[in-house]
Amino acid sequence: AIFPAEVLDFIRATQRKDYDRVVAILKDKTDDQILSDLVKWLDTYGSLATIRHGFKCYGRTFRVAFFRPAHGLNPDLESLYKANRVSLTRQLAYSARNANTLDLTISLNGIPVATLELKNPMTGQTVQHAIKQYQHDRDPREPIFEFKRRTLVHFAADPDEVYMTTKLAGKATYFLPFNRGNGTAAGNPPGEPGKYRTAYLWEEALQRDSLLDIIARFLHLQVEEKRTASGQKLKKESMIFPRYHQLRAVRKLEAMSREEGTGHNYLIEHSAGSGKSNTIAWAAHRLSSLHTANDERVFDTVVVVTDRRVLDQQLQETI
Repeated sequence: AIFPAEVLDFIRATQRKDYDRVVAILKDKTDDQILSDLVKWLDTYGSLATIRHGFKCYGRTFRVAFFRPAHGLNPDLESLYKANRVSLTRQLAYSARNANTLDLTISLNGIPVATLELKNPMTGQTVQHAIKQYQHDRDPREPIFEFKRRTLVHFAADPDEVYMTTKLAGKATYFLPFNRGNGTAAGNPPGEPGKYRTAYLWEEALQRDSLLDIIARFLHLQVEEKRTASGQKLKKESMIFPRYHQLRAVRKLEAMSREEGTGHNYLIEHSAGSGKSNTIAWAAHRLSSLHTANDERVFDTVVVVTDRRVLDQQLQETI
């Protein structure tokens, strides 16, 4: 469940010296070995860790993505960042067992990272039909859907609303809204003239730089350990993808801090269960490495203060 030619083209274009060193050893078996080692790494460590840190092949570490640095002091890093290839594939046939296709698949340098099912009310289908399609027609055992090993997020969308999930589990698949909110109500406000209400999905959230930023600095694998009544330890893994309000809050804080500098106060309102801990953690993480347009660091230290004991431990673990 990868695009082999895209992977190899990216590695050759950005890491030619390491590629040639492996060629000197393996000759015409190089490409097969690189792809085999990549797939093993994806299956063992997951796609998020592999995309961020690379994989090993014959003693060489190959990167499958390069992310934008926090400052502009190294132009080589900026060149590598620009070399990333974000691809869109329409109607991807993903299974060897049936003829099902995905409306849209987004891949990064040959590794699929997101899928979308898009519905049109003009044909009698809405976002709820897309959700049911994921729950009933998308087998989570297919390689492209295996939790944390390939695609990281799945979107169900129509012109009015967007929902998302990071784990397909058949009928038990749980979708969260990825909407902007409409005043004090749910959903989305009317779109600008000539645009759908959900245009922000592709114009903002999934825009190239935004998507790379989410993969690099927002997405994370949350691991929770719980004990049963008998004392047995249970480990629960969740892939956390920011919801729209979290993305907006953190990026606004970062932009205002870069523009206005230190010494200002901001208030973010969150409702119960809306992911406050993650928003705080993402904000702290980004502010700790924030640089001005002149590549000067903005903050020396980030301190998080809470007035609730239950949040204190939760925030420490999240951060």
